Amino acid sequence: MSIAEAYGAPLARAPLVPPSPPRASATMGPFGRMAAMRRSAIDTWGQRAYEEDIVKGRFFGHASFILNAPDDIRHVLVDNYENYRRTPAGIRVLRPMLGEGLLLAEGRTWKHQRRTLAPAFTPRAVNTLVPHMISAVDETLAELHRAAGGPVDLREIMQRMTLEIAGRTMFSYGMARHGKALREFVFEYGSNLARPHFLDLLLPLGWPTPQDISRHFFRKRWTRFVAMLIAERRAAGKSDGAPPRDLFDLMVAARDPETGDAFSDAQLGDQVATMILAGHETTATALFWALYLLTLDPDTQQQVAAEAQAAGADGPLDIDRLKFTRAVIDETMRLYPPAFLIARAAAGPDTLGGAKVVKGDVILIAPWLLHRHEKLWHDPAAFIPARFMPGAPPPDRYAYLPFGVGARVCIGAHFALVEATLALARIIGTFRVELDETEPVLPIGIVTTQPDRSPAFRIARR
Repeated sequence: MSIAEAYGAPLARAPLVPPSPPRASATMGPFGRMAAMRRSAIDTWGQRAYEEDIVKGRFFGHASFILNAPDDIRHVLVDNYENYRRTPAGIRVLRPMLGEGLLLAEGRTWKHQRRTLAPAFTPRAVNTLVPHMISAVDETLAELHRAAGGPVDLREIMQRMTLEIAGRTMFSYGMARHGKALREFVFEYGSNLARPHFLDLLLPLGWPTPQDISRHFFRKRWTRFVAMLIAERRAAGKSDGAPPRDLFDLMVAARDPETGDAFSDAQLGDQVATMILAGHETTATALFWALYLLTLDPDTQQQVAAEAQAAGADGPLDIDRLKFTRAVIDETMRLYPPAFLIARAAAGPDTLGGAKVVKGDVILIAPWLLHRHEKLWHDPAAFIPARFMPGAPPPDRYAYLPFGVGARVCIGAHFALVEATLALARIIGTFRVELDETEPVLPIGIVTTQPDRSPAFRIARR
């Protein structure tokens, strides 16, 4: 099938194929794989992983399975999801930052948290937070106006903007006082403690590794910082009878619909940490990659600008008219999924793709691979937003997982898509964005799909 047949209309030009890392050699040994994983998990996958439905290997004494067949993925993440738990290495890496928040909780604890938080992330609830998003984006535009003409670090600016949005939607106050400290926490953890070491992968979860000791002391400092943010917000109070004005109000008022239980202070702290970190870092990364792709594809950038200007011509930006901008975000998250890997360990026996699974086997579902798989996508390495426009054939539900799927699908998916679509439209509708250098930017997989460096951009008012 041609691209024209696949997307309903011929493309006027050859699509952009952005740079990507070289694929791992078929002869890479276990020590080479471990060294590569320390740099970027993406560098450990060879050509087979982009072509086959299931790739079986060994991982520290257990069988491992990379799954690319949508039916197998549905089985693991939906039909039999209770048999597949987070791996010990994944818990080691994430727990110091997120505690027992929604992302890491299991069993009845997770169900209580999910039921309690769900009302805070409905489309109606998110709509009440849009003014917080718009005000932070407008302040970023003012900053970009002042920086126009000179080189700018859009990655840092996107991180500060999404952190500001996270702070305002969570607490109704900006992050001018605390944003620098929060970013330092994120950088400190991501640059060292989030990278798995050999012992993190080898030892049982109950046996602390040297990294775990460092993570323990980090967590003590981090939880004190989050508690201070919560104390400041509580001191600001809430008017009696007033509707909730931010996520904090919604979470404090939330009750489990079955038990009536509220969050404890410790649970509330972990939820705040999860929402701020998971929300701002992943959205900032998605926006960085979208801006990078649009600098490589000026025609598509112009199409986003025209749509954004039309959608805001009669007043406030109308997100329902930003269909192409949303398609750019969707295609960006296909090529650069914020969460590049979902790792699970089997709690009991099962069968996947005809292969026997036993307790302890490792199951890898990698959106990075899945979204570029040669059986599932036409021109999988190309940037083609038309894939996601109304009228185009939709991808298989289990072949496109920027927010996961099933019971544990990201609760903040709608929030993130609204935020990213509005921000990209406002930025590109206002500025022409270009790269100020020619060296390619390559993705690396360390918790999120990050750029290997922050390139210099130039912006000019349209």
